[in-house]
Amino acid sequence: MTACSTVTKVKTKALATLEKVSETTGIGNNPDDPLEGFNRSMFSFNETLDASVLKPTAQAYQAVTPSFVQTGVSNFFSNIGDAWTAVNNVLQGNFGDGVNDILRFGINTTMGLGGLIDVASAGGMPKHRADFGQTLGVWGVPAGPYVVLPILGASTLRDTIATPVDFKGDLLYSQGSVAVKNSTTVLKVIDKRASALDAANLIEEAALDKYVFIRGAYLQRRESQISAGKKEEQE
Repeated sequence: MTACSTVTKVKTKALATLEKVSETTGIGNNPDDPLEGFNRSMFSFNETLDASVLKPTAQAYQAVTPSFVQTGVSNFFSNIGDAWTAVNNVLQGNFGDGVNDILRFGINTTMGLGGLIDVASAGGMPKHRADFGQTLGVWGVPAGPYVVLPILGASTLRDTIATPVDFKGDLLYSQGSVAVKNSTTVLKVIDKRASALDAANLIEEAALDKYVFIRGAYLQRRESQISAGKKEEQE
């Protein structure tokens, strides 16, 4: 099976899944947010979980962990992500970025002590971010309705379908034992939440409706990422 036929098969299956879910649930009539009732309930659940568990844990982590250790942890997870980003950039036709990403991964893994030090960025190799939801978007799969997922937060139906593939593409999650998966996932969530503490505080202070603010920001960012991917593919 050629690469082209494989891409066509995956794209067709994703489109069929989107159509089937929409037919079964009756969603998709309102392009803005047809699931707003459900989404706001899930958003409220996530906010409660964040306020009671995630945010206090992230604040404690930030308070007791030396800044250089926090930087090393963030660099480590970022480096692991470069491998999956490289795959998605190649799938999107962005071969130059894909080569850059795999070189970043190799350099930081070997010369950067397993990714704890971001040697590649210091050497002028830019950091990219690409996931399978973005890849599907570049292939022409529509976003579908906005969805708020438990714990994971803002998404779309297309990105939700792509999420299991992204988990499989995570080297730590897909290759590690159950103990490694659990421990690294917890640390990754805490590190990500700690890095977003200041931004989250600004949103809470500035947004009249936090749900609407996050929804708009997420959808705009995703559209920008996919448009950029399509542009690079055409070039």
